[in-house]
Amino acid sequence: MSPLASGTLGIGAMLLLVFAGTPVGVAMGVVGFVGFAAIAGLDPALAMLGLAPYSSVASYTLTVIPLFILMGQFAAMSGLSRELYETANRWLGHRPGGLAMATVVACGGFAAVCGSSLATSATMAVVALPEMERNGYDPRLSTGSIAAGGTLGILIPPSVMFLIYGFLTEQSIGKLFLAGVVPGVILVGLYLVAIAIVAGRNPALGPAVARVPLRERVVALRRVWPVLGLFVLVMGGMYVGVFTATEAAAVGAAGAFLLALARRSMTWRMLGQALVETVHSSSVIFGILIGAIILGYFLAITQVPSAAASAIGTLPLPAWAVMALIILGYVIMGGFMDELAMVLLTVPIFFPVAQTLGFDPIWFGVIIVVVCEAGMIAPPVAINVFVVSGFAKGIPMRTIYRGVLPFLWADLVLLALLMLFPDLALILPRSMR
Repeated sequence: MSPLASGTLGIGAMLLLVFAGTPVGVAMGVVGFVGFAAIAGLDPALAMLGLAPYSSVASYTLTVIPLFILMGQFAAMSGLSRELYETANRWLGHRPGGLAMATVVACGGFAAVCGSSLATSATMAVVALPEMERNGYDPRLSTGSIAAGGTLGILIPPSVMFLIYGFLTEQSIGKLFLAGVVPGVILVGLYLVAIAIVAGRNPALGPAVARVPLRERVVALRRVWPVLGLFVLVMGGMYVGVFTATEAAAVGAAGAFLLALARRSMTWRMLGQALVETVHSSSVIFGILIGAIILGYFLAITQVPSAAASAIGTLPLPAWAVMALIILGYVIMGGFMDELAMVLLTVPIFFPVAQTLGFDPIWFGVIIVVVCEAGMIAPPVAINVFVVSGFAKGIPMRTIYRGVLPFLWADLVLLALLMLFPDLALILPRSMR
């Protein structure tokens, strides 16, 4: 069997293992090791196995992952999510669908200090879902807004997905973070438009609550300064060149910790819980990363990535049409695969294609993250739907799937805007010092 055929067979075997319930990192690592041994021999495979795990994670750059996760843990413990939601509720709650709009805005604000879609969805489900249920919101709108709003955690910086993409492609983490700011704000706006359309057609789906006086709304804005200050400190420091991405992560984690202390919301027990959750989340990410690196060694000697890139790059189509096909493939894959695994598996294949076609690597990173967002709420997997379902007791999964459909359309609109106007993602990175 030729190396190329072995590589294709290996990818198929890995997908079968994943669909059979094998942890993604284990599936990648096993297939990578067995395939490498079958082609290069057992001794080289064992040598690779001894080196790959350490070389994968013993990187100064990757320390940003646990640091930003820890920052999100401290931010959640300081009660920022509830205050963000209550403030947004005062400004938007009196509109049809206003509580759902407030949920999306609060998700965007919390994403700015969290970096994880799953954590954002889980946190906001606890805060927003009971309030919408008390006010008679239709379950489709309430759960859909939380699941979709949670996806903002990987687009609005700091984002774990941008960190992984930057590590794989050797792109500036700071520029990738800045590239997510404008698209993230636009997507919040698109989600609000989607809610306005749904609630406008049938106001009974999201009843308006009593209007809060303007003075109280203005006073409530005081609650958002900690999030804004922390975001400006981290992103502003990177933008003006005061911090590297790693230093910014450390500053952000320290700032979130001091904020939790200042609010007297931190206890020794909660500190231990934050550290344990950080270690657990980081271990999952690093486990998948190690498996992907081992699989990458196998695919490298089979030349599958280069063959696939060559085949795609030579299609008799304009560059934008090829990119549209790549995006379509990602959207489809996102409905079946874990987003982190999908990025680790496909970026080594499609990144060279994007470069060959003349697309900016930072812009391509934003595209990847947006399609991952869509994948997190796209059936049949839709991991954010599963997260929200765990808090929405008694609400069928099919109801939540129906609820996220308007937000999927908003994701597609953002992808179209980024294709038409790439500068939406590039204007801030190009001005970075």
